[in-house]
Amino acid sequence: MASDTDTETENAPAPVLIRDMAIDDLAPVFHLGEQLFQNELYPTLYRTWDEWEVTGLYNTDPEYCLIAEIDGEFAGFVLGTVIEKQMTYGYINWLGVDHRFQRRGVADSLVDRFVERTIHQGARSLFIDTDPANEPAVKFFTRKGFDNVRRHVYMSLDLAQHPYFGRLIDYEQDQVDRTARKHHRRPKG
Repeated sequence: MASDTDTETENAPAPVLIRDMAIDDLAPVFHLGEQLFQNELYPTLYRTWDEWEVTGLYNTDPEYCLIAEIDGEFAGFVLGTVIEKQMTYGYINWLGVDHRFQRRGVADSLVDRFVERTIHQGARSLFIDTDPANEPAVKFFTRKGFDNVRRHVYMSLDLAQHPYFGRLIDYEQDQVDRTARKHHRRPKG
């Protein structure tokens, strides 16, 4: 007969393991980021998720690239850096949790370990940014103690609508047409 302690242990959620990112994690991190950080969902992100975000941070700041696992399965990641200027501060560039593992403490564990690492590096502040429409992220970071919320002014210019862009496209098309006419007129030998 199982004791109450055995039953509680059997029903307890698997612990979150946080470890350093390894080269074999590049693809899973990239693909999860593709799912999470879509420009259509968050058009005011000033950074764009691509393979360089993952490989660049992994190559320059591997100690701030962490992976979360639950039962040996990839559950999420945090990618960040520590910047030393007039002061030393940490910056979380990207935080992502696989939807299958949300609400299991993955993001908490990743941020907590990131905080520990930045403190050991001498950081005295930690910064993040997120799209204001990403209410779950805003609530999460507020719960983690981030404050001093500022709204960014985000502006863009659609260069396809700029007059110079149209003239450049016309010029390039004219070059293609001239080359095609030149090749078409050559005598066959």
